[in-house]
Amino acid sequence: MKIATWNINGVKARLENLQAWLKESDPDIACLQEIKSVDEGFPRLEIEALGYHVETHGQKGFNGVAILSKQSPDEVNRGLPGDDDDIQARFIEAVFSTDSGVVRVVSLYLPNGNPVDTEKFPYKLAWMDRLETYVRDRLALDEPLVLAGDYNVIPEPVDCHDPKVWEGDALFRPETRAAFRRLENLGLTDALRAVDDTSQTYTFWDYQAGAWPKNNGIRIDHLMLSPEAADRLEWANVEKHVRGWERPSDHVPVAVSLRQ
Repeated sequence: MKIATWNINGVKARLENLQAWLKESDPDIACLQEIKSVDEGFPRLEIEALGYHVETHGQKGFNGVAILSKQSPDEVNRGLPGDDDDIQARFIEAVFSTDSGVVRVVSLYLPNGNPVDTEKFPYKLAWMDRLETYVRDRLALDEPLVLAGDYNVIPEPVDCHDPKVWEGDALFRPETRAAFRRLENLGLTDALRAVDDTSQTYTFWDYQAGAWPKNNGIRIDHLMLSPEAADRLEWANVEKHVRGWERPSDHVPVAVSLRQ
């Protein structure tokens, strides 16, 4: 089972790229972030024509997540539990039946948190606290769980081209990285790092200052696996070439294969 995550940075602006990628990469499940579309505005027919079932949790103009799957999910839940007043569309969960049991997949778009001297940084940390509570509850089910998405977290210095540039940024602040480590310490596996510990492995390159041709990137898109999912991990990779397409997202897809 191939599961991929991609911050599409606007599904309408990137529809042709999305269609081309789905045909080329052929994931069984694709988790999208920053679709920047309300549910009824998502190009559902175009994606369904490629053989995918579409589930969205959208929001006008920004945020928004989706799960595209070759198989219809048994269950779909929208919104990260823990704060009924949080209206930002950043979390969708789907459960799929397989021959070896269920697989639970989440597409998440964790808050950026900048500027750190505004309410945005406390919101980011509070969201991560809620995510930790959610993960703890789900791990108790002893199911394969895949948390895929744009975490807006640079876990380690090796995950950015120049750590000094990112000092003080919400993506690299000690509080952010500590919250990410707490997630890992619940028993999650960073799928890409489980198979690739090399430096200069990035998933995001800014549109400015020639970041892409200079490979001045950061790794902020992650697939975190429960122990039951990690036991099935066959490979993980970054589909870096997609960043070189016309009108690209500033993120690229990251994919894993789980043995069924």
